[in-house]
Amino acid sequence: MRKPIVILDCFTVEPSGLGVPPYMSTYVRAAWSALTTSRPGADVRYLTIDDVRWCLADGASGVEPPLSDPLTYSATVNRAEAIELLTSADIVVVIAGDKVPSVHLHAVNGGSEEISRALACVRGRRYLLGPMSTYALTAPSEYAGMFDAIHTHTVTSGDLGLGSRTPAAYERLRKDRGSFAGLVDQMKWRPIAELELYRGCTRRKFCDFCNEPGKSPLVVFRDVKDVIEEAAQLYAAGVRNFRLGQQTCFFSYRNRDETAVRALLAGIRARCPDLEVLHIDNADPLAVAAPVGLRIANLVAEFCTEGNCAPMGIESFDPAVIERNTLTCTPDILHRAVEHINQAGAERGPRGLPKLLPGLNLIYGLPGETHATHIANLTHLGRILDSGLLCHRTNVRQVRAFPGTPLAALDEQAKPPSAEHFASWKADIDHGWDQAMKERVYPTGLKIPGLHSYFVSDQGTWFRRLGSYSIQIVESGAFIPVGTEAALTVTGHAPRVIYGERLAAAA
Repeated sequence: MRKPIVILDCFTVEPSGLGVPPYMSTYVRAAWSALTTSRPGADVRYLTIDDVRWCLADGASGVEPPLSDPLTYSATVNRAEAIELLTSADIVVVIAGDKVPSVHLHAVNGGSEEISRALACVRGRRYLLGPMSTYALTAPSEYAGMFDAIHTHTVTSGDLGLGSRTPAAYERLRKDRGSFAGLVDQMKWRPIAELELYRGCTRRKFCDFCNEPGKSPLVVFRDVKDVIEEAAQLYAAGVRNFRLGQQTCFFSYRNRDETAVRALLAGIRARCPDLEVLHIDNADPLAVAAPVGLRIANLVAEFCTEGNCAPMGIESFDPAVIERNTLTCTPDILHRAVEHINQAGAERGPRGLPKLLPGLNLIYGLPGETHATHIANLTHLGRILDSGLLCHRTNVRQVRAFPGTPLAALDEQAKPPSAEHFASWKADIDHGWDQAMKERVYPTGLKIPGLHSYFVSDQGTWFRRLGSYSIQIVESGAFIPVGTEAALTVTGHAPRVIYGERLAAAA
């Protein structure tokens, strides 16, 4: 009997990419391609950390039905035999690691202690891939004996057992890539595939806290045809949802080449004619604020599906923090970028949502922060609100000094004011800005079709569409089976969610 080969997905979160189901990360696909190419005909199984948790708990759950359990939510078709597969596996590739703090309603990422417990029964070779690799290399004593090889960025059939510290060339990854049907078939959810367009950052100066330039000191773009080919391979495997999100700025693809952007988006639509979602992710406000940024935003609104979001990192509106951390984007540039996105995408699509709206990222705890930082943030957010502009979502977080960044190299600094006041400062933004914006974008009485229930908590049932930072709609006090399709009408608002009532089952 041949031994299986296992991909153990413990989920990843980076500024440029999300690998928490239903998102299918580039790491998972690279591991699949490397394993199926290096071991033709091998029995390659895909597991999640949720499968392992379920088995280790003897099939028990921490919550009672009909409530959903975030620890065991993302189960694969292999859940019942997860421990047996790990025990008998010839190779186990672990994909794990967060580069930014993250909290998900339906998922809890696997940490080092949990992964160590899962690997205790593994007798075969154990390889690590993803952001956790950087931590393992920075503090080797904490990960001693856990892995036989470490891959920081990519893995290929040629370096699988050797480890790698730099990303493989795109052409090398393309040679490994084949069918994804066997991988997608093992997922019990409809995946959203993250598609990478390039590595590195196109800014002349890098933000001090950002880890993305560490992936590639130089910018390396993928060829348009290569991206379209990968989308077509995923489409052939049954994937209908895509996000062009595994890079620092969609608008800077091929150095802001609108012809290339048009060819890319039109090519994906042509090769994937019945796709359900085509969204983007990160956007550098400097690129969006430029004249070509408006033209690219119009292309996104034309070719992508509605409910799309272009998150932009202003990080701080405080001039002192901007200068201290080489952030380069000023409040005026950000405001112009927000205007460009609104001009191109504020119109609502056929299913009720704006075609493309900006998202904003704010970070507290950066060097140079004072109490005036929070005042500056509130002032400039108020300016956007008073201008009548729309914003899809705002992400407010505390900075994390990721190994290898200039911020991590700084000597220990005095605690910034946000260390004490973050909760109250975030609440100011949540209630003074975010909730008011939710009321503007999703007014009471708006009918939103095409939703599905995806989580049940003691608050009620949570609905959403698949997509980039999709809005979450809670039907309070209702306990609806997960996967139920519905249309809802908006009845209320909160900073992070909106509330609604079902109208009728979707046709």
